Amino acid sequence: MARFEFEYTVIDNKADLSREERELVEQAFDAAAQLSYAPYSSFKVGAAVLLENGTIVPGSNQENAAFPASICAERVALSAVSVLHPGAKIRSIAVAYQKDNLSEAMAHTVLSPCGTCRQSIAEYTARQKQPIALLLCSATGPVYRINNAMDLLPFSFGAEML
Repeated sequence: MARFEFEYTVIDNKADLSREERELVEQAFDAAAQLSYAPYSSFKVGAAVLLENGTIVPGSNQENAAFPASICAERVALSAVSVLHPGAKIRSIAVAYQKDNLSEAMAHTVLSPCGTCRQSIAEYTARQKQPIALLLCSATGPVYRINNAMDLLPFSFGAEML
């Protein structure tokens, strides 16, 4: 039987991240707190994309009363990169969240991109022909570092299938 496995690093204390990674994570938390529009779920998500030139591009979830019209923080940030920095290569993406009244268990649970965001990240990875690292944050606990976002979507659909 075939099996899918991948490696990731658990960073228990955000202080143990590199200076660059800490900044990226802080920007993702700031985007969740300050830019998110989540009046229906109160689940605020922020993303921060680090480009090869050191620029950080934020994104946040944007809810809509017609829920299918909502957009996730990761795709907001990726769209901003395409529009504001065409052709720029992405090194990594941090994803963070905040919500009032989180249980202790939930506060230590990392947030992972949804399937649509994973597919969007896969498209960017294919476009730039190099891996994109992920920093997946919990509200108050660990951060997971994944060196290649494609590990989260091993059987992705791509342009080569069209």
